[in-house]
Amino acid sequence: MIKGFKDFLLRGNVVDLAVAVVIGAAFTAVVGQFTASFLEPLIALVGGGGLDGGTFTVNGQVFDWAAFVNAVITFVLTAAVVYFVVVVPMKKIIERRKRGEEAGPAEPTQVELLVEIRDLLRAQQGQGPGRDPSGPGTTVLPGQL
Repeated sequence: MIKGFKDFLLRGNVVDLAVAVVIGAAFTAVVGQFTASFLEPLIALVGGGGLDGGTFTVNGQVFDWAAFVNAVITFVLTAAVVYFVVVVPMKKIIERRKRGEEAGPAEPTQVELLVEIRDLLRAQQGQGPGRDPSGPGTTVLPGQL
């Protein structure tokens, strides 16, 4: 059960989806609050402080350059954490699998495939799986075809 779950998680598309949705959304909220609480006031101080810090006005139009800098910092911090916490470790796991250090998903054996095919064919013919068509009550062992 754990091995199947591990194989499911290590599929490329599942990992990409998890990174994009769960980690991205949750961590963006944390970084957004960090930049709003700490970086915006620092940027406003650099831009002159007070209510108008981090902005400038041209012909009555207010340009909030501090908000743009804040958004860029939020993006860079989020991307860096996702890269170093999720992408780099996943690349290392995938490289180990390619080198053979970590086993990949287990392939079914030929016997397992043949038993599955036999059971499907019997189910289509109206017989139960593992039943011998030669006589009622006779059970076929998995290795017998």
